[in-house]
Formats: sequence, C-alpha cells, structure tokens
Amino acid sequence: MFADDILDLAAKALQSARSNQAMIATAESCTGGLVSAALTAIPGSSDVFDCGFSTYSYKAKTALLGVPQSILVEHGAVSEEVASLMAEGALAHSAAEVSVALTGIAGPTGGLPGKPVGTVCFASARIGAKTRSQTCHFGDLGRAKVRMMSVRQALQMLATAFD
Repeated sequence: MFADDILDLAAKALQSARSNQAMIATAESCTGGLVSAALTAIPGSSDVFDCGFSTYSYKAKTALLGVPQSILVEHGAVSEEVASLMAEGALAHSAAEVSVALTGIAGPTGGLPGKPVGTVCFASARIGAKTRSQTCHFGDLGRAKVRMMSVRQALQMLATAFD
C-alpha cells in the first residue's frame, strides 16, 4: 500500500518514539488517517502508537481535539495555528507524549487566495517541548501526490521530534 520510503520513515518514527519511551498520536485532516495507517503498517507498532484522530471538519477539530472555533474562523483550518492546536489536542486527548498533525488542501478544488491547492500545514508537539510548525507548498500535483507528500513530511517530523 505504501512506498518503501514511507515505510522506512514510519519505522524511523516508531524507533525514535521507542528509544524515548514515548507513545505517538496523530491528528490528520487532508490525509484522512494515512499517517496512522503508515505507522501501523509496521509490525510491532502497537508498543508506541496510541491513536489517531481523523478530523476533517471544523466540528471534529473542535469536539475531538479542542481547537477553538474562533481560531478556525480567524485563521482557517489550513494554518499553522490550527495544526499546532491539533497536535497539542492530540496529546491532551490521548496517552501519547509526542504527536504530529496536518491540515491542508489536497485538491483538486478548495484552493484560496494565499492558500492554493497543495498547501499543507504541519505541527509536531511533545510533552515538555515547544510545538514546532511549518507550511509546505507542494503545488497542484494531484490529490494523491499531495496526500502522499504530506504523509512523508508528517513522518519525517515524527522521526525527528526528539532531536
């Protein structure tokens, strides 16, 4: 189901968590659970993968992760502010010590001025550390490619969360 490089990144993310005796949680929007699926494609992942939140709607982001409606309205779902709150909410609503979150516009529609198709915002949170966020502009490469590039980036962030 996943390319070898994605599975390698997933294995690295799991090993990093294992080495730091940490559980992982994910909070996904545009990937709809693909990061969680990549992590759980690795045998033995259950010792460090706690759970994944697939929060596509504003309501789900608010109800499941505690993202304030006012932040969603002010910044839009595709923003580093929302990605950061999603990552922090995943920690607050799970047994995890490290999380990754992503929210974006995979296309082919949904692009906005300043947020074209292919824009994805990421954040990683870790208990006791500052939340890190970034925005990637993958371009209008097609929905499947944007989603897979997003999975790669999220796994890379998890793999380096303890660096």
